[in-house]
Amino acid sequence: MGQITGLAEIVLWVQDIQKSLAFYRDLLGFEVISPATLPGVFLRVGGPREGVPHQIVLVPRPADAPPLAPESPKRGLNHIGLEVPLAALQSERDRIERSGVPTRSGSHPFLPVDAFYIDDPDGNEVEVVARTA
Repeated sequence: MGQITGLAEIVLWVQDIQKSLAFYRDLLGFEVISPATLPGVFLRVGGPREGVPHQIVLVPRPADAPPLAPESPKRGLNHIGLEVPLAALQSERDRIERSGVPTRSGSHPFLPVDAFYIDDPDGNEVEVVARTA
C-alpha cells in the first residue's frame, strides 16, 4: 500500500490569468498564497491546514502549447470537485448564480452527495459537492 495521504494541487493552464483569478479568487474565495513575482498563481483551497495546503495553480498557457481542439471545450480535464458543507450547498449555488455564472445540477454515480456544476473561464468544469450522509 502506498503512503500518499492526499491531493496537494491541481495545475491548470489558463488563457487569461486575470479572468481566472476573478473566478477562483473572487467568486470561489480561494486565497492567493504565492509571491506576485511568479508567472503563475497558487491559490489555497479551504483554510490553513497541517502539511501541504490544498491548491489550485493557475499557469499561463505557453505560446508553444499544442492547440486546443475547438470541439473539446474541457481541455482534457473532466472536472475539479470542491467540497462544501451540506448546509452551505444551496446558499453557495444561489450566490454563484447571482454573480451571473450559470449552474447545472448533477449526481454522483455511487456516493451519497448533492452537487452542482459551473465552468471556469477556460471551460474547465468545477463541481461543488456536499455529502448528504
